[in-house]
Amino acid sequence: MPYRRLPNTDQARLRALRTAIEANEKHGGIVSEIVISHKSIQDAKVFLNQFEKLMAQYQQALGAQVEANKTYQKAVKNARLYISHFIQVLNMCVQRNEIKREAKRLYKLEPDSFAVPDLTSEATLLKWGQNLIDGEAERTNAGGTPLYNPTIAKLKVHYDIFKDYKTNQKTFQTSTNRYLNEVAQTRDVGDNIILRIWDEVEAKFADLPPYSRLKKCQSYGLVYYYRRGENELTPEDDFIQEKEIETEVDFVQETEVEKEIEHETVIQNNPPTPTFTGSLFDESDFAR
Repeated sequence: MPYRRLPNTDQARLRALRTAIEANEKHGGIVSEIVISHKSIQDAKVFLNQFEKLMAQYQQALGAQVEANKTYQKAVKNARLYISHFIQVLNMCVQRNEIKREAKRLYKLEPDSFAVPDLTSEATLLKWGQNLIDGEAERTNAGGTPLYNPTIAKLKVHYDIFKDYKTNQKTFQTSTNRYLNEVAQTRDVGDNIILRIWDEVEAKFADLPPYSRLKKCQSYGLVYYYRRGENELTPEDDFIQEKEIETEVDFVQETEVEKEIEHETVIQNNPPTPTFTGSLFDESDFAR
């Protein structure tokens, strides 16, 4: 007999519950064919309704997060581009002696380094975008000429867009994670209900031959897997088992008959010795 395996995905859980409920409703009108208890079916229906709603809410939140992420990634790309270009323009102005080297310290940049800082992470974009905005404001307030192509105003627009979308993205992620946690916390309840239902189904069909038992259980949603090297069950297996049972019954019956014959033979060959409880003579004969 192959071994069963409980569902390990949310879709498999939903499929197992739906199949069990549908199969029970199909045969529920016949008392002799009631397989799953009323309590288990009611628990399955309540859980299925709740779990489907949670799954729909999670999918909706995840879809909104994915769509928002497309716009967010574009904002990240633009912010990185403008920050990088602004630093390059600043370095070229220093190299042309249009701006003093020491002025780079206002932007938190090393005067002797002309490399663009690492801008791969969102944290570094936030850091350097703010450094450039603050540094340019301090330098121009002291009488310096504003940089162009790009201007700090244009950089600030894309920087603010990036920050706004980052905040929105965090909101979407929080919402998605909340629904995901609710789904995760509910899974154990569903697994326990499925386990109870599957145990009841297997107990109902425990006396059937292997192939028939397998097919009956599968019709209620149970999932079975064959072990490596294990032969798949066929209708022939049921026929073989029925023959073996018939043979065992015939053997038991023949054995009982042989015992009865043997017992009768022993009695005939060894008749019991008669016993007398009274006298062999009538006392009246002696009286005369």
